[in-house]
Amino acid sequence: MSYSLLTILYLPTKTSETPMQVTETVNDGLKRNLTVVVPKQELGERLSIRLDELKDRVQIKGFRKGKVPAQHLKKVYGKSVMQEVLEQAVSDTSAKVIKDRNERPAQQPTIQLVDAGQEAIEKIVNGEADLAYSMTFEVLPPIPQPDLSKIAIERLVAEVDDEALNTALGDIAERNMKYDVEDGREAANGDMVTMDFVGKVDGEVFEGGSAENAPLVLGKGQFIPGFEDGLIGVKAGDERTVSATFPADYPMKNLAGKEAQFDVKVKAVSKANKPEINEEFAAGLGAETLDKLKELVTAQIKREYEQASRMKMKREVLDALDNGETFELPASLVDFEFENIWKQLENNLKATNKTFADEGKTEEEARTEYRNIAARRVRLGLVIGEIGEKNKLSVTQDELRRALIERARQFPGQEKMVYEYFEKTPGALAELRAPIFEEKVIDHVLEQVKPVEKKVSKEELFKQVEAVTEA
Repeated sequence: MSYSLLTILYLPTKTSETPMQVTETVNDGLKRNLTVVVPKQELGERLSIRLDELKDRVQIKGFRKGKVPAQHLKKVYGKSVMQEVLEQAVSDTSAKVIKDRNERPAQQPTIQLVDAGQEAIEKIVNGEADLAYSMTFEVLPPIPQPDLSKIAIERLVAEVDDEALNTALGDIAERNMKYDVEDGREAANGDMVTMDFVGKVDGEVFEGGSAENAPLVLGKGQFIPGFEDGLIGVKAGDERTVSATFPADYPMKNLAGKEAQFDVKVKAVSKANKPEINEEFAAGLGAETLDKLKELVTAQIKREYEQASRMKMKREVLDALDNGETFELPASLVDFEFENIWKQLENNLKATNKTFADEGKTEEEARTEYRNIAARRVRLGLVIGEIGEKNKLSVTQDELRRALIERARQFPGQEKMVYEYFEKTPGALAELRAPIFEEKVIDHVLEQVKPVEKKVSKEELFKQVEAVTEA
């Protein structure tokens, strides 16, 4: 709904006789536009205060420190200091306007001078004209609180059976496989080949296609298709040219879909020896006994089951919150979220050398789909934020510190750069705070709805988790 112009006079923030004037020019749904006029008298007072602070710190030839006359100080520094004063005046007065109106902007207001002409700006800087600027922003709507009593959630519980335990122990043994060099051995799947190789495309060596003393376990699909097959039967000392083709969706476009030749020199062929799962094996992994190892592995599997179960419950909680009472979303937030999603999508398509047609849809269909996703994220973000605020949930400094340490650990050798990024980048900590806050809200909701436990097999657990996460 649009309204006629409303002029609201506020008491002055300083001692100036003329009050700051605020005129509301747009009040349409969540959209707001205000014109704010800060009188030149107030700007002059702010300038005088700032120059008075400055006089004790500057040294001007011919004057003792702190004894520079105000007029001379204004003559020397007035224009540059006035620019600082104007920036601070906009910051202070815009914040006061928002506070006095008791509104919650969805994003930082867009500030523009009413008259941005050079002559008008000069007059403001010289203290000859009022400062007039516009504020454009959207406000957050009233966010309805969901009725948690209507949310029904099942907590799936799966027991760790012998089959799961033995499979996990077998995987651990596989990861701790020993490879023993055997002279004269012909390489087969499962063996490790140690080699030097140089890769070429169209007869030219390409970047990243060469290595020395490189180990490769055959049959695991760790290299591009055709390469491992080409090494079956090689022995130490053999030299062989192996042909292999890069996948069409290979990230490096200059190699995608192209056939390459690799000149390979085999250094050694090693046979895989899977360790026996016994007391010695357990001790090698730092466990006191085999039983203790089984206990530790069982606990790990149980945590994985619990994480899977929580993943399902979290998705169901989010779906329930999303299906609650509808409310208008700030378009600026939806647009911002959509642009981030769309940029990431375009980068992914470019990296994999794909198009929207490869995904089975048109660009317009994709835009509609991802705009809906953006709207869901914004809606859930607002609902989650409101639940957290109403229930006084917050993220502590210790929790943020632990999250930062964990993030830094993800970049071995670059920890300092990670810390500096979060220290120097405004708003970067929000990347860490948001997921912690979300988990706290999910925990709060689950405490209120009190999920009913249901025992299932591990197969049923993961089947149901897959069903909700892919929906």
